[in-house]
Amino acid sequence: MGTLNAHESTRKTNYLRRGSSMLFNGLIDVAQFRPLAPAGYYIAIRVGFAFPTYELNHLPPDWVREYTVSGMIVHDPLISWAYKHSGVARWSELNENDGQGLFSLAANHDLNYGAVTSCIDADERGQRSYAFFCRSDREYTDSELAKLHDVLVMSHGAYAIPKNLTSAELETLSLVKNGMLMKEMASILGISESAIKQRLRNARTKLNAKTGSQAAVKATMLGMI
Repeated sequence: MGTLNAHESTRKTNYLRRGSSMLFNGLIDVAQFRPLAPAGYYIAIRVGFAFPTYELNHLPPDWVREYTVSGMIVHDPLISWAYKHSGVARWSELNENDGQGLFSLAANHDLNYGAVTSCIDADERGQRSYAFFCRSDREYTDSELAKLHDVLVMSHGAYAIPKNLTSAELETLSLVKNGMLMKEMASILGISESAIKQRLRNARTKLNAKTGSQAAVKATMLGMI
C-alpha cells in the first residue's frame, strides 16, 4: 500500500483524533449504529478540505490513543480505500494493503473484524463521507455490509445542504428560529401572513421537514441560518 503524501495527509482527517465530541445534532438516529458495530465505529460525514462536517467516534479510547500517538493515519489501508472507492468492503479483503500491520494492532483492542464504507456526491467536486464498523466475534454478512452502506448513504444525504432556498425563505426561517409568531413575521417583513405561510411551505419542502419549526432547526444545524 502506498502511503499518503503530506498534502493528502493534511486534508484527510485523522479519524481517531477528535473523539466523540461532535455528534449528529439530531439529524440522524445514532442508536441504529450500535447493533451493527458492537465493538465500535467511526463515521465522518461530508469531509471537506481538512475535517468532516460532522463525525461520530465510538471506537475504544485506548485504540484511539495508540492510533493517534503512532501516526497511523499515513499507513491506514481503510483511509486509503475510503478515498479511492465508493461502496463497502470487509477489512479482511484489504489485508494485502496493510503493510504496517494496523489490523493486527486493532485486534489487540477486540477490533477483530470490520467493514469500511464510502460514498461521494455525484458532481465532480462532491463531498465524501466514510465510516468504519467493527465487531469482535465474526465477519460481517453480505446483507449487513449492504445495510452499513445504506446507513452511510442516508447519513450523507441528511447533511446535504439544499442550494435552492431563496434569501426570502431563509430570512423567514431565521424569524421562526427566533420564536416569532406568524403575525409578527408578517409585520417585520412587510408582507401578508399568507406570503409567510407560502415561504415556509417552500422551505419545508426543500428541507424535507414536516413543520416550519423543524425546517428552521434543520437549517440551523446545517449552518444555513
